[in-house]
Amino acid sequence: MATTDVPPTADGRPTAASGAERPGADGAPRRSGQRDAFFDNAKYLAIVLVAVGHAWEPLRSDSRTVTALYTLVYAFHMPAFIVIGGYYSRTFDGSPGRIRRLVTGVALPYVIFETAYTFFTRWTDGVPDRPITLLEPLYLTWFLAALFVWRLTTPLWKLVRWPVPVALAVAMLATMSPSLGEDLDIQRMLQFLPFFVLGLSLRPEHFRAVRTRRARLLAVPVFAAALVGAYWAVPRVNTGWLYHRDSAQELGFPAWYGPMATLVVFACSLLLVACFLSWVPGRRTWFTSLGAATLYGYLLHGFVAQVSKYWGWYDPEWLYEPLGAVVVTVVAAVLVTVLCSAPVRRVFGWAVEPNPDWAFRTAPRTAD
Repeated sequence: MATTDVPPTADGRPTAASGAERPGADGAPRRSGQRDAFFDNAKYLAIVLVAVGHAWEPLRSDSRTVTALYTLVYAFHMPAFIVIGGYYSRTFDGSPGRIRRLVTGVALPYVIFETAYTFFTRWTDGVPDRPITLLEPLYLTWFLAALFVWRLTTPLWKLVRWPVPVALAVAMLATMSPSLGEDLDIQRMLQFLPFFVLGLSLRPEHFRAVRTRRARLLAVPVFAAALVGAYWAVPRVNTGWLYHRDSAQELGFPAWYGPMATLVVFACSLLLVACFLSWVPGRRTWFTSLGAATLYGYLLHGFVAQVSKYWGWYDPEWLYEPLGAVVVTVVAAVLVTVLCSAPVRRVFGWAVEPNPDWAFRTAPRTAD
């Protein structure tokens, strides 16, 4: 989701010198440093689903259909983001340049928006004494905290022989550990970890495999079945497993349910992520450039979601009718699209993409 990342080359190395060509995720040659339209398209479509999901949240109590759609979207939209984030992190090696980009692109925005959301929700939630703490991510900021830690651990995952099974084992153990606490929203950090590690392990050919005509056709009945399953599950299944923020005991289940649920949810989410990616266009579209700024849409739309409840935007009864749900969906999609646009980036670039050159030493020049 970070805007400063550039996908690695097909063999996982950093981009070569300017002017060199490399294959993209679709196998087509691209010049070094050129963004891959497929990934930007995927990130834009995923951020639209994130915003729409938050917009649907107040409507769930009055509509089983909206709740089913909400459940389906939550099963794969953040996993898709995190898989792509892991793929973009393949070149992270802990070098000074990479650490600097991690600090400016992830850590500083976390500090800025964690503070901003704390002050903002003091007003919207009516909690004037809410403390400012960087150890307990508020609302959307958990993703930045998790991404910072995940990316720092990238060199370790590159050394592990079976990284995805190990990450799954960590997630399974986390669901059995209610005593982990709230620091850095560690439950979500650990339970979403397998998706990040999976992204680190993927190669361009894996993305090509899910973008065939056959995969796109198969995705239709899979999504249809998933929607039917979500509709059936609404009154019967605890959807808290999809949020990855609680242990099994906190969800009201015995500890041994956690590992089993982790494997089931991971498999279902991964299948839906593959189906979602199969529908993502690989060519440049009108929204491709917006995909490079999804962090803006992610961090800024939360303020609108918070104030919508405070100002009673969901009070009109007609919003809980089918037409109202459609209107809410369209408004949320348009809003997050605007928040990813160039004018918004110019206004809020100082917060989302800070550039504190004064805080870093200049790298010494080496003799030729």
